[in-house]
Amino acid sequence: MHIGPTEILDTFAEAFGARYTRLIVTAADDYWLDATLGELTGYGTSVLGCDAEAGVERRLAANESPDGRPAAAVLLFAFTAEAVGQAAARRVGQCVLTCPTTACYNGLPEAAETFALGNYLRYFGDGFEEQGAGSKEQGWHRSSLYWRIPVMDGEFVVEAAAGVAKGVAGGNIILHGVTQSATLDGARRAADAVVRQPGVIAPFPGGVCRSGSKVGSKYKKLVASTAEAYCPTLRDRVASQLVPGANCVYEIVIDGVAKPAVAAAMREAIEAAAGEGVLAIGAGNYGGKLGKHPIKLHSLFR
Repeated sequence: MHIGPTEILDTFAEAFGARYTRLIVTAADDYWLDATLGELTGYGTSVLGCDAEAGVERRLAANESPDGRPAAAVLLFAFTAEAVGQAAARRVGQCVLTCPTTACYNGLPEAAETFALGNYLRYFGDGFEEQGAGSKEQGWHRSSLYWRIPVMDGEFVVEAAAGVAKGVAGGNIILHGVTQSATLDGARRAADAVVRQPGVIAPFPGGVCRSGSKVGSKYKKLVASTAEAYCPTLRDRVASQLVPGANCVYEIVIDGVAKPAVAAAMREAIEAAAGEGVLAIGAGNYGGKLGKHPIKLHSLFR
């Protein structure tokens, strides 16, 4: 199967189940919204080494914003509800509460599971915090409870609890290219395509990962290590999976609110990445031993 000059390999991405939360962050203007989003989603590439996989799902229109100000939805993924709740609460405390003009709201109001968000952060108020129901200023969830925590530029408004739901993480595509520049151009096109899709994030820097990994290592303390089969410099020393002529490989990892959302983003990423200099597009899997959500590349185009 080909898209233009690019072969789509007959393989599958091995995605796995995860828990996620969706937070809505607002600020007085885009400058401070960008500032807090960069901090909130930082160090959030892989649960192999981070407390959560995090990224901006999308910017929100004015009529979608809980308080009418510039707003964005952020997704955070982890293996368990407890883990994602702890990561989200700590990140909001360090990266949103501290940022001028911001507020934080629950983006999953219908979720059956919740975790303490404002109920955790309120203690920073040292007894001066106040709780109340939603008002016209916070008219999006009028039935919800909010905490108003006094800070030096006024008050930090944060919803008392936030929802947790079941999602799918680890969807991926792997690009084999002739040169670094051609492969990176394809990877950037793919990452840009993912950004435009609802309900998904690509948590690695710029949406692109160069350090693809495998399960396990020769070093007993490591749960994952470099995917040597995709390293061009090791082509003559290992059982390489590089296609002939490939000298560079990049991976796009995709997490989403459900398997169809991840699959749709993978398809858009593949179509965007295909082109001159990208010889083939495959995916990473472990023969079905890692995740319960295989996504076959050829099936995406039927």
